Formats: sequence, C-alpha cells, structure tokens
Amino acid sequence: MICQIPAVKRYLDGATYTVHWPGLHLLTAKGTPSTLPNFTFNLLTTPGTQMLVAGIVAMVVLRLPVGAAIKAYGATLYRLRWAILTVMAVLALAFVMNASGQTITLGTWMAGAGGAFAMLSPILGWLGVAVTGSDTSSNSLFGALQVTAAAKAGLSPLLMAAGNSSGGVLGKIISPQNLAIAAAAVELHGKEGDIFRRVVLWSLVFLAFICVLSGLQASVLSWMVY
Repeated sequence: MICQIPAVKRYLDGATYTVHWPGLHLLTAKGTPSTLPNFTFNLLTTPGTQMLVAGIVAMVVLRLPVGAAIKAYGATLYRLRWAILTVMAVLALAFVMNASGQTITLGTWMAGAGGAFAMLSPILGWLGVAVTGSDTSSNSLFGALQVTAAAKAGLSPLLMAAGNSSGGVLGKIISPQNLAIAAAAVELHGKEGDIFRRVVLWSLVFLAFICVLSGLQASVLSWMVY
C-alpha cells in the first residue's frame, strides 16, 4: 500500500531501467525496429519485490528465525514450481506469437465474427487463465489478439481488453494450478477434483453474465465504455 503512494512510487521508479536483449533484431510489418526485444526491469515497483520485502518485515515483526523463514520460502517455491514453470512458458509463447505476427493474424481472423465477437471476448480470457492459472499470462497471450480483432470488427479495443481480463478472473477458480494451491493451503491434498466440482458451475454462470454484459456494452450500453 505504501508503494502505491505517488511520491513513493516515483522514488522507486528510479531503479527502473530498460535493456535490449542481445541477438534479437526484430522488425515490424512496416520494416521499422520492433520494441518487443526491449525489456523493462522495474526492480522496486514490481509486486514481487514488494511482497518479498513485506515477507522480510513480517519475519522481523514475528521474530521468526532466519532458518525457519528460508525453509518456508523454499517450501512455497517447491509447492508452486509447476505453476511458475507454466506461467513462464506461456509468457514465452506470447512473446513468440506477438513477434512473429501470429497474434495479429488470429485477431484478424476472429474479427470475422463481427459484433458477436464482443460476447466471445471474455471466453478467450477465461480459457487462457483456466489453462495457465494466470491472468497476466492470459493477457499477454490474448491481449494483442483482442485489440486487433476489436479494431477489425469496429469494436472498442478497451472493452475487448477488459473482457479478456474479466473472463480471466472467472477462469482462475477452475485452473489446475490455483486448485492445487488452494488444496495445499488448507491441507486438502488430493481433493482438487471435489473443489473443482463445487466451483465450476459458478464459474460458468458468471462467465455467461460477463459475455452478455460485454455484448450489451458493445451496443446498447456503449455509454459505459470511455
């Protein structure tokens, strides 16, 4: 919370810098240098760093021995190892698809659905998170596709991007990674299937609601989108 204060955030931004990955010389469809190989290291403003610092502060306040803290950290990394690997792989795939033009090609094809794409947009986000377990990964994978399809179909890119994220949130509760994390957190190992059966219907019901809302916001409720 402290890091979100504008003055503090500006100060932390001082540790942010951009580097160009060596060996990557990519061009856009217009023949100009692509910005995709440029990677921004936001060392202090990224939530991961802030959560790590918060954990260290909590360790000091709770007077937790350093050895016990490192053991807990290691156990957490081990428990999330497959989720971390999956997210990394999907982000790598998103980079390749965006750089090679596959995302734009798919977006142009999906724009053939016309106005109906507004109702399909949240489903893409839902599928992306259901598979990867990460809204960030889903947005990286389908974000450019959503914007391209919106532009070709005459829809609001802002609405389609929002639909992707909104649908993705509803896919989180049924993704294997999140089910595994939830089951492990409450000592219900092996009960992931039971949890899935309890929540999948709610996920689908809310997804249908978001699809209808997205379709309405693309037409009769367009005043809601700025």
